[in-house]
Amino acid sequence: MNAKILIVDDESSIRLALEFLMQDQGYTVATAANGQEGLAKVAEFGPQLIILDVMMPIMDGLEMAKEMRTQGLSPDTVILFLTAKGQEQDRLAGYAHGGDAYLAKPFDNQELVELIAEMLED
Repeated sequence: MNAKILIVDDESSIRLALEFLMQDQGYTVATAANGQEGLAKVAEFGPQLIILDVMMPIMDGLEMAKEMRTQGLSPDTVILFLTAKGQEQDRLAGYAHGGDAYLAKPFDNQELVELIAEMLED
């Protein structure tokens, strides 16, 4: 279980909490505060899974996901949108922009851990 996970969220408290939770599960973690910074981290870190917020400054999560898929992100890399935008149209937009899964905030830590484990098994 040494998969690499990139967490991209503009809220530092969320980034820190997710970083601790993922490291506690045995994952190697990197973080970024917006989509632009996240794109640079994808290139240097090579994550197998990206936890991506939708609403962020500079470049939002939808733009980042679309840019990664357009630039040829490895098909082995999966994207999980983790966002406060939980409406059906938001979920559909997430999938349309290249997301593989969508979980609305607030979320249950155990649900998130199980979802990530499932996503990394496929």
